[in-house]
Amino acid sequence: MVIFHFTFDLALFGKIPPGTMSEPFWYYFARFIAGSFLFLSGVSLWLSHGRGIRWSAFWKRWARIAAAAALVTTASIWLVPGGTIWFGILHAMAATALIGVLALRLPWPVTLGLAALILAAAWGPTFPALDPLWLVWVGLAESRPMMGDYVPLIPWAAPALAGIAFARALRPELWPTRTPSRLLHRLTFPSRHSLIIYLVHQPILFGCFNAWLWLTAP
Repeated sequence: MVIFHFTFDLALFGKIPPGTMSEPFWYYFARFIAGSFLFLSGVSLWLSHGRGIRWSAFWKRWARIAAAAALVTTASIWLVPGGTIWFGILHAMAATALIGVLALRLPWPVTLGLAALILAAAWGPTFPALDPLWLVWVGLAESRPMMGDYVPLIPWAAPALAGIAFARALRPELWPTRTPSRLLHRLTFPSRHSLIIYLVHQPILFGCFNAWLWLTAP
């Protein structure tokens, strides 16, 4: 994600050709990143609640993600004119958490089948009745809304449900565990603080690029 946004900023600030991010590699790289986010959120949901839903912990985590999504939307209103992020990756993670918690008790083949159906729906018909902005989360509108980040439930609920199915099938919560080494604990710092990294990395990159332009100005 940071690599993608760093490259995006290079194009934005004119340091690489402006059409770079339209190349096939970066197009699919961005979708791989979003899919991995949601897949891992499904795995994490199972690891946290597969043996029993801890509702207090679930709602605290959900509230943090929902608040972060609202912050992104609010910031984009001011920073991304004409491309307000009404339903981006954080919105999708919050929504798929609500869907996923309902799927935790389903047999993993059923959950995987639901993921396949949602993915297949993205290749099916679209509907003008779903064009209004308040239905943007569905993903079957006839016209794609202009957003800086758009991650509708169809098809992006599919990787989240696939993550739940994957985790339930492998049952990692039953694997032998050991206390992580100090090095491993340090290496996992980004994954343990992924939300804050997501929120602050782009402002930091923007600040660095603006400082670079100021320092290198003639």
